[in-house]
Amino acid sequence: MYITVWSKYLPVIRILLKRSVVSEQILDLNRIDFERLGSGRKAGYKFVIDFKKGSVNNLISNIPMAADLASVMLEDEATKGLLQKNDYQINLNTRFKLNILHFPRLPEISEDDSVMTEEAVESEHA
Repeated sequence: MYITVWSKYLPVIRILLKRSVVSEQILDLNRIDFERLGSGRKAGYKFVIDFKKGSVNNLISNIPMAADLASVMLEDEATKGLLQKNDYQINLNTRFKLNILHFPRLPEISEDDSVMTEEAVESEHA
């Protein structure tokens, strides 16, 4: 339902995803673009999408506007690449401001690394 509108905003969203590494990014959306497609103010234009490791990490299937944004972002190869490298939170407030937050991904520690770390700690205390 909202795929056409989100596709229009995608190039700007992609740029803001890159810029969000430095600071939170805010995109003012055109309210009318969305109100034409939805059921007016009753649609409750407010959502949060958590992207972790290249996929949506929270329940948004019951919010068509959010589900369509996630779909558009994950179907675009360049945007999908950014989402696989970094974690983001995207939220829309009732004033049609789309906030994009970047969360640095911590390196994953394998079992071998944790065993080595424990051995190093034990050797230091010996």
